[in-house]
Amino acid sequence: MEYLLIFISAIFVNNIVLAQFLGICPFLGVSKKIDTSLGMSAAVAFVLTLATIVTWLVQKYVLDPNGLGYLQTIAFILVIASLVQMVEIVLKKVSPALYQALGIFLPLITTNCAVLGVAILVIQKDFNLAQSIVYAFSTAIGFGLALTVFAGMREQLELTNVPKGMRGMAIVLVSAGLLSLAFMGFSGVDGGLRTLFGLD
Repeated sequence: MEYLLIFISAIFVNNIVLAQFLGICPFLGVSKKIDTSLGMSAAVAFVLTLATIVTWLVQKYVLDPNGLGYLQTIAFILVIASLVQMVEIVLKKVSPALYQALGIFLPLITTNCAVLGVAILVIQKDFNLAQSIVYAFSTAIGFGLALTVFAGMREQLELTNVPKGMRGMAIVLVSAGLLSLAFMGFSGVDGGLRTLFGLD
């Protein structure tokens, strides 16, 4: 049941973009079209889950035993950058079609602060490996959900007669704020589920 709570909480209650404000750059930059949003979401889900597993192992079996916890951020950045490069090389050799489909999204993930944020959050929350994987994957789903919904909103805005002073980034930021407010409606779900299943 704990895993279900982590899953629901990461997607809706503590959405990485709309509640924790990590990954705002791709959220605003790649959300113009739904198809590009879906491509970015798939790439983030894959890399985020893989990076969380590797960084968790690095933290537990390299940094902590050797008293090198202060190197966490630098080590995680290096691991994530290396991982993205490795994934890119392997995909280019093994599946050129998938590599072409992901295109620019893979290098963009290297600079996505949501990946580093989740890697650090699972250590701070003291999750075990299974909890970390569930949290990372559900966070990626939450990221994808927010990105895709926002892309749909932006596509709809293209067809709307927006007042002249609000066109461009102004209406985009207002829409992002409204979407964030909508997700705040889920804030009581986590506590309610914990009470329902007697986990408090």
